[in-house]
Amino acid sequence: MQEHIETISPRPVLIVTGEKAHSRYMSEESYNRLKDPKELVIVPGATHTDLYDQMNLIPFDKFASFFKENL
Repeated sequence: MQEHIETISPRPVLIVTGEKAHSRYMSEESYNRLKDPKELVIVPGATHTDLYDQMNLIPFDKFASFFKENL
């Protein structure tokens, strides 16, 4: 996907990653290569898998505001 990331723009993209996620660097690289509209959310203290089922860590408010603004 990385080699084609620029083809996503100008579609809105929300990237959510954990502060401690082993894959965080890929999220940041993707974000930096995208054009607006885009948003990067880094969840404090979270790993990659925490964002699957740790309901208290999942940023539902960010999802709602991003979708409301961009859909």
